[in-house]
Amino acid sequence: MQFQQLASFVAVAEARHFTQAAEQMRVAQPSLSKQIKALEADLGAPLFSRARGNVTLTPAGEALLPLARRILADAETARREVGELAGLRRGRVRLGATPSVCAGLMADALARFHRGYPGIELLVEEGGSRDLVRALARGQLDLALIIMPLQNDDPALVTEEILRENLVVVSPSLSPSRARGRYVRIQELRGQPMVMFRRGYDLREATLNACRQAGFEPKLAVEGGEMDAVLRFVEAGLGIALVPSMVLDGRPGLTGTPLAPPGLQRTIAIAHRKDVEPTRAAQAFRGTLLSFLSEAAQDGSLPEGLELISGT
Repeated sequence: MQFQQLASFVAVAEARHFTQAAEQMRVAQPSLSKQIKALEADLGAPLFSRARGNVTLTPAGEALLPLARRILADAETARREVGELAGLRRGRVRLGATPSVCAGLMADALARFHRGYPGIELLVEEGGSRDLVRALARGQLDLALIIMPLQNDDPALVTEEILRENLVVVSPSLSPSRARGRYVRIQELRGQPMVMFRRGYDLREATLNACRQAGFEPKLAVEGGEMDAVLRFVEAGLGIALVPSMVLDGRPGLTGTPLAPPGLQRTIAIAHRKDVEPTRAAQAFRGTLLSFLSEAAQDGSLPEGLELISGT
């Protein structure tokens, strides 16, 4: 089994077309077909069904696809790790983060890292924790900033809790006199129109769970948005939403009202795969991020609603 054979297999599996896969791989179609046949002979099972011109995966192909993607991703990581031994003058960090983290603190941390390691390529993927955990497992990310606890605790991940964030009820801006000293109880949200995040979003689950624990189902005015869309919908008066307070920086059209004590908090952790040591570039980014957060906590410049976990 060769890496080129696996790469050809993944290309065909994703394109579901031999000609398009060959174009993507920049090889002649007969050469790509030969790679697939050699792989099938080595494994002792057909990987594709080619009935009536339609290319579909066989059960053996379905089983191989996630493993092949992971093997290829790990091989690329190994190549880059060896290349980084020259002193982190080049390399890559593939970082995942939830939208609230991206909006609230990632830009400054990334800027500091880029100044220190200008030759390192930075790739950022924004998504919900479930999507980021899947990307980690597939070898598509080196590190991810995710929300804890995980819905399904994954023993294949190493997680390090670094921050706690407060959730607030966001609404169109109130006057300073009305906003000062206010808080709201979850029960007061009963019957109010709410703007809801898309399915799979961590904040969607947090909102639904909080409302249900208070004994009611939320009234949804609109649902299915990402962070920026949800905040814009709230600004437009479509409803209220439950969001981390740090995403409200630079949005004067919105007011975040704290929840009555004990309120709602979420824990942010940095995660990586247990079976693969993070690359030197990824380790350098982790160190830069933790240093940035520690200094921000000391000088009071952490976004509102964020608290550094002791020992970080």
